[in-house]
Amino acid sequence: AITRPQGLAGFGIPDAPVGDPRLRPWLRVKGLREIAPGAFVFVLMLTATSSVLGWYLLVFAAIPAGDALVVLRSGGPKATAYGVHAATSAVMLVTGICLLV
Repeated sequence: AITRPQGLAGFGIPDAPVGDPRLRPWLRVKGLREIAPGAFVFVLMLTATSSVLGWYLLVFAAIPAGDALVVLRSGGPKATAYGVHAATSAVMLVTGICLLV
């Protein structure tokens, strides 16, 4: 998303003007906002207890769940909404619960 923002065409929102230079800064912002929570997982793995990481994953599972809803409400492909975004959210939820148990 940062170096090749047009690569986000597979995100699932149909007819998104990813080739439009005016949209590229927004796609880069999205990319940065995706990297930060992912990097924070590694920080928590190195410095925190498993329960802290579990709670983090439970809370941040809302991000891919929200992405799935955006794709569905935008008329995007259900396979992308469920197979990519909802599946990611489910994995985060299960992993978070396992870390808390």
